[in-house]
Parts: sequence; C-alpha cells; structure tokens
Amino acid sequence: MDIRPVEAHQPPYYTVVFTSVRREEGADGYGEAAVRMAELVKDVPGFLGYESARTPGGLGITVGYFRDEEAIGVWQRNAEHQAVQKQGRDEWYENYTVHVAKVERSYGFERG
Repeated sequence: MDIRPVEAHQPPYYTVVFTSVRREEGADGYGEAAVRMAELVKDVPGFLGYESARTPGGLGITVGYFRDEEAIGVWQRNAEHQAVQKQGRDEWYENYTVHVAKVERSYGFERG
C-alpha cells in the first residue's frame, strides 16, 4: 500500500475540512457509507483528492480538496451525499465541524 498525501496543486483551490467525533454505539453502515462517499466524490468535476485519519480516541479528520467553490457546491448538493449526511447526524456522530478554506500556497517534499 502506497501511503501518500494529496499532491500539492496550483493555487488557488479550496479545502473542506470535516472534523468529527463518532458515537460509541450505532455505527452500523458507517464503513460502507464512507467507502461509497469516497467513490462518489471522485465523479465531481473539480475534485482534487482527499485525506482522512482517525485517532484511537475517536476524533476523525477528512480533508477534501476542490478546484473551486462550484465543485464544493456540486458535492454539497449531491442527493446521496445529503442522505448520508442526515444519517450521520441521526446515527453516527456525537458532533462535527466543517471548515472551508481557500488555499493560497501549496508545496510538497518527496525523498528520492
């Protein structure tokens, strides 16, 4: 498995940072829904990639990268995504925050 960060893109572009704490119970279907959303977002024109991590204590952070605000809007308005968001509020999450930011500088490093 090749673990890599999302590559640096030519700015400006946007990030959507979704930080969440899952409930201890009631996680049925969460994994399947997460896999489906990861597949579905790839079809959004202007989607650049995402990274996701979860701490042992349950804090999860997913950062999605989008070329522009229009691409973010397409993802927000996707009916299947909206249904999963509702299920998350109803069943899976204790709490979450969403932060949207414009990236003005981007660079990376790779050994080799």
